[in-house]
Amino acid sequence: MSTMIRPALSLLLLMTLITGVAYPLAVTGIAQLAFPEQANGSLLRDADGKVRGSALIAQDFVGDAWFHPRPSAGGFATVSSSASNLAPSNPALATRVIEAATQQQVAGQGPVPLALLTTSGSGLDPHLPPEAIAYQLARVAAARNLSQATLQQLLEAHIERPLVGPPVVNVLELNRALERL
Repeated sequence: MSTMIRPALSLLLLMTLITGVAYPLAVTGIAQLAFPEQANGSLLRDADGKVRGSALIAQDFVGDAWFHPRPSAGGFATVSSSASNLAPSNPALATRVIEAATQQQVAGQGPVPLALLTTSGSGLDPHLPPEAIAYQLARVAAARNLSQATLQQLLEAHIERPLVGPPVVNVLELNRALERL
């Protein structure tokens, strides 16, 4: 019996050390060398060095003076990161979308863009299409007593064009730039 248990325990210990210690340390080391910004959470800091958020996680901005992100099924909490999992036939989804459309509606702007009404797959997507940000320009301009042209320039300066996929705007970074105006 011990001739079978001893090799099994030795193999278990060896594989634990390889997959539980050596491999994670190697991947962490390579990530720190090759991608230090991303490996440390893509943190955004203010002028005093205080962490204001992550470029990878959406934050809720309340009030007319801010650009609003997508809704979050998990209340922008990373612990409950997930989609809403509501089917298109679910009345709760229709109710939530109608409530969000009522809150986001800007007079004279037409229908609210879908990106401002629906959650992302993770519930924490920090990006919106430029059209969804442009829809909010009039509201933010009025609340801050700024011209829409100034905000349009700010928007254009923050459009990211990824290698794959459509152009997007990071709402947190845009709001940080808005705060500096």
